[in-house]
Order: sequence, then C-alpha cells, then structure tokens
Amino acid sequence: MPMKPLLMGSLAVMALMGPAGADTAVDVVPDASSAATNGTIRSEYVPADFAQYGAVTALDMVRRIPGFAIIRDDSGNRGFGQARGNVLINGQRVSAKANGAEAELGRIAAARVVRIEVLDGTQTDIPGLTGKVVNVITDGEGTMDGTWRYKIRLRENLPPSLNEGTVTLAGSQGALSWSVEGRSAPQRAGDAGWRLIQDGQGNLLEQRREDFTRVIEDVSLAGSLSWKPASGDIANLNAKLGVWEVDRKQISKTYPLGGVEGRRLFKGSEDEWNAEIGGDYEFGFGPGRLKLIGLVRHEHSPFVDWFLMGGLDGSGQYASNFEQSVDEGEYILRSEYALQTGKGRDWQISAEGAFNFLEAETALEEAVGGGPLLPVPLHLANSRVEERRGEVILTHGRQLTPKLNLQISGGMEYSELEQTGDAENKRSFTRPKGIASLSWQQSDTLKLVGKVERRVGQLNFYDFISSVDLDLGNGQSGNQNIVPNQSWRYTLEAQKNFGEWGASTIRFIYVDLEDVIDQVPIGQGAGPGNIDSAKAYAVETESTLKLSKLGFTGAEITAKGRYYDTEADDPVTGIRRSINGHLIWDYNIELRQDVPNTDIAWGMVLEGFKQEPFYQLSDTQLSGNEPPFLMAYLEHKDIAGMTGTVALGNLTNQKDTYWRRVYAGDRNGPLVRTEEYSRAFGPIFTVELKGKF
Repeated sequence: MPMKPLLMGSLAVMALMGPAGADTAVDVVPDASSAATNGTIRSEYVPADFAQYGAVTALDMVRRIPGFAIIRDDSGNRGFGQARGNVLINGQRVSAKANGAEAELGRIAAARVVRIEVLDGTQTDIPGLTGKVVNVITDGEGTMDGTWRYKIRLRENLPPSLNEGTVTLAGSQGALSWSVEGRSAPQRAGDAGWRLIQDGQGNLLEQRREDFTRVIEDVSLAGSLSWKPASGDIANLNAKLGVWEVDRKQISKTYPLGGVEGRRLFKGSEDEWNAEIGGDYEFGFGPGRLKLIGLVRHEHSPFVDWFLMGGLDGSGQYASNFEQSVDEGEYILRSEYALQTGKGRDWQISAEGAFNFLEAETALEEAVGGGPLLPVPLHLANSRVEERRGEVILTHGRQLTPKLNLQISGGMEYSELEQTGDAENKRSFTRPKGIASLSWQQSDTLKLVGKVERRVGQLNFYDFISSVDLDLGNGQSGNQNIVPNQSWRYTLEAQKNFGEWGASTIRFIYVDLEDVIDQVPIGQGAGPGNIDSAKAYAVETESTLKLSKLGFTGAEITAKGRYYDTEADDPVTGIRRSINGHLIWDYNIELRQDVPNTDIAWGMVLEGFKQEPFYQLSDTQLSGNEPPFLMAYLEHKDIAGMTGTVALGNLTNQKDTYWRRVYAGDRNGPLVRTEEYSRAFGPIFTVELKGKF
C-alpha cells in the first residue's frame, strides 16, 4: 500500500536514516549469566527470565529484552540486500518481508523457546548485520502449540472494533516444522472540530465545522514451513495473503464570512489485496555453504476519491472524482556463499537480482455548477515503471582480538529504470555500496560499535506518477527524471548493561546525503525531485531503568526515543531548511510494575512526536498531535489461564492539529491564506484477552 498520513494519536514518522526500531521494549535482568563466545560477550536469556510477564509467544519475550527494540525486516526497500532487521530465529534470517521475523516470533509459543541470545551482529556471517542482534533458539520437535488473542476497542462517535484478534498454530514432526496465523487488525480513527480560514493579514474568511472518520479492515493469513534433515541442509518457505480496506469520510459545514452557509463532503476508499511468498535453501557446497533465496510479492490497490461542495442555496456547486488503480510487483533471486578460513575469520559473497514494477491507471473528472462530470487531463497519470536491479557484495568478518571484531563489505549495484505509458524514459545507474563495522567489548558491561556505510537509496515508484488531493484542492506532479539518492552514514553505538539497574543502548548518527529527494518545481506545478545535498544528525536510544533498588519492587521505566536535525537548501526559496516532512523527534516512555506475589501488573505509557513541515510549490503544511498521548492499563496474568488487560487511552485529551500557509504564485510570494484546526478525538477504551492452547 502507498504511504499515507497517520492521524489520531499515531506516530507519523518519515525518517531517511532508516528504521530505528518499532516496538516498546521492557527490560529484564537475566538470571542466566553472560557467556563468552569467540571472545565477545553474549547474553543469554531463558524462559524463566520472562515468567513475571506472562509471556504467551516468543514475540512477548523479545519485546522484554534489555535495551533492545525490534527493527522490522520490511523497511520499504526493494530487494533483500544487506540486512536491515535485527532478529534471527535459530541463527537464520527469515527470507520474507511482510511476513518477516517479527511475524514469525508471534507464531512461536513461549513454551517452544529454549533460550534467547543477545549478540553483536559482527558475530554472524550476515552482511550488514551489526549492533545488538537477538537470536531465538527453539525446540518444538513432536509438539503442537497454539496461541490466541482477542481485543475490543471502543471510541467516541465511531463504530466499535469487535473483530481484532490473532490465532496461531505451530507444530513439528521429525525434520519438518510449520506455523500458521490468522489475523484481523482493524483500525478506527476520527476527530471533530472547527477549521479556521484567514487571509494573509489574519482576517477571518471562513469557518468550517468538520467531522472526520476513517475505518480500516486489515485481515491476513500467513504461515511458514521449515525442513532441517540430518544432512545439515536447511529449507524454509514463507507465505502471506492479506486484504486491506479503508474508508475515509469528512463532512464539513461551511460558514464563509458574509456568504451563504454551505456543505463539503469528501469520501475516499481503497480495496487492496496483497500476497507474498518467499523461501530459501541452504546446503554444504565445497568448503563452505551456499544459500539460495527467492521472493515474489504482488499488490493490487484500487483507489476512489470523491468530493462535493456547494451552498445551501444551490450556489457554488462543484464535484470531482479521482480514480486510480495501481498494481505493484517484486521478484527477487539471491545467492549467498559463506565459508570460514580460520578461527574468527569468515567470508561471504552474495549476488542478487530483482525485478520490480508499478503500473497505474488514473482518471480525474470534475463538474462545475451542477453540470455533468467531465474528464480532466492529468499528465503522467497512466504509466508503468519497471526496475531491473542487480548487486554483488563481498563481506569479510575477522576477530582482531578477543574483544575486537571487524566486518567489512563492499560491492556494486546496477539498476535500470524504464517508464512507459504517458512518458517514455529509460535510464541506468551503477553505484558502489558497502559497510565497515568495528565492535569493541570494552568491558563485561560496555560494548561500543562504530559503523561507516555507503548507501544507495531506492526510488518510490509513486513519485513517477501524478496524483490529486481533492480535499485540499492540489496535487503532485509525477517526475520521470528523478534519480536515487546516495549517502555516507556514520554511526557510533554504545551498549551499556547496568546489571540490576537496567540497560541502555544509544546511537549517534551523522548522514551526508546526495541527490536528496524533496519537493521541487516541475513545470507549472511541483512534485518529488532531487536537490544536490543535505545533512542529517541523530541521537537514538532504547533504555530501561529498574526501580527495585529504590524500593519500588517489580517496577521499571522503559524509554525509547529519537531526535533528528536535518539541513537542506529549499529549491523554491533557496533558504536553508529541514528535509521536507522529516521527523524531528519521537518518544515512548512506559512505567510498569509487576506487583510482587500477585498476578497483577499495571502501567502507564506516554508518547509523542513532532515532524518538520511539508513544503510544496505554493504552500506549507504541518500535521501533528498535542499534547502527548497518555495511556494507563491494568493486567491480570491468570484469568482461568488467560491474560487480560484493560486500558484507557488519551487521558491527556490529545488533539489532532494542522496548519497550512498558502502563498501567491509560489512560496516567494506574499501570504494569501491560512488554515488551521485542533480537533479532539476523545478517549480510547480497550479490553484484551490472550492465551494458549
């Protein structure tokens, strides 16, 4: 599905620096001691370490690992390339995207987990895998386990969400193991309030009373199959089929100053299906091991947007209709050959080929004064974009000393982009890429990881085609000449274990970008394009503070946050500003207590975010939420063998906020119009039950 704005208390994050982790991690102090492997410290956790949390799945356990947050496998990039996720299962990277390691962890019952290792990525032979990595070791031979989860969500002025839940089943027999999951993850969002519209001098032009709702149904079926015979060969197969449907509606009562009361109605929908199947086969070949990986992914997304406005007296009638049908596909073939040439020395050469495409068919119609809908020409609206990409990477890992590990990889990427339909264009790019990472176990409790990367970005195929926003009355021009960005990325990560006090991971990042993708003038409009350069600075952390030493037994504070500072030259005004729409900061702080000698836990979660404005040719706009979002929950870990949780969200009465500034001509011209609102969406009440069978 294409990227869409997230509203109603969700974190709307656009970070060019790549994923920094997603799920809140609550720390534990392991009973198991750290074990030395290849001279570096590897922490190990056993199921008993998570008993206080009532973990049902392996995912519940991993989310409680000290100073750790999961990085999802599906980062939005095409192909597999160098690793982006940080979770392994039985030492293997899951050969999937939408159905990746996080999804697989959710299908593994907690009873099947033998131990969880926390190690440095340089201890693996997976290119690009650095920093803190989790390896989940399972043992489910001859068993069958299932888990389930059901959740009810209630919100003001919205239909209740009564169909959220997950059912998993996993088993094994001999060398064969399998898992399957059925999932329903509906979303409900909405807000209501006043939008104020003023001229450039602050004089009121119009007031609108608006009511917005969004209802999403997200249903999927996923599974995996693994074969590990005594020969040492390893084969895996993963598949997922999903349906994603969204309906959006905004009704506005308009009160123009000195004018006639009117109405505005916007409705939008998308009915998407998506499917993915991936697999790998690994076997001994000569002195090393060869792994073959394949993946096929398809997505069909038809959109329909409809807009109607007019005065109650019949004046000013206008209607428009925008329809777009998008088909996307991805085919990947990858091979990896790895071998060891001595103690602490390993090599890998990988080769990958991928074919991706996006095909869009679009129609725009409008009617003025109550007349019939008539077609409106839209440049670069009916087009097909294809990419053929290949890369070869050589990786070497070496233990320099018992506490110092080095991993270096380098290679080339070749890509060929072709566009047909409304525009005919064909281009090719050959660019170097690679990474060097040095990991130093300074002491038993402190590890430092330094990393230098040369990254080659990937284009969003939606940037090649034009689109229209009927509600705002503007659009985006497609750009057939846009090129991928490149960057040098420098990272220093410190991992500190404070023992009974908790743990913390912190990263300092600097990125030097070339051919940055931003909004640029295109003909008479604007759309995605390249600007020469930009810089970005960041600090990221996942930290946990245990409170038992302070007398607050069973309690802990977990904090995860990111801060970014970016700089780029505005292609319209020439003024130095932030990268368009980039995240400034976000955070998630949780206080949790597992009450000693009881099955009760309670907690509070505080989260917030802020991002840079979105700059277009003649306007600037910004969406956000204020104040921070606060949720409180109460959990019972043994309700007839089930875990039950009740939660009340938005205790701070957070509101959706928005402002827009419109200028004459372009943003160099005078300010002619402003819009802004702060709309409430009320409390959110949830009840969740989960268990195993």
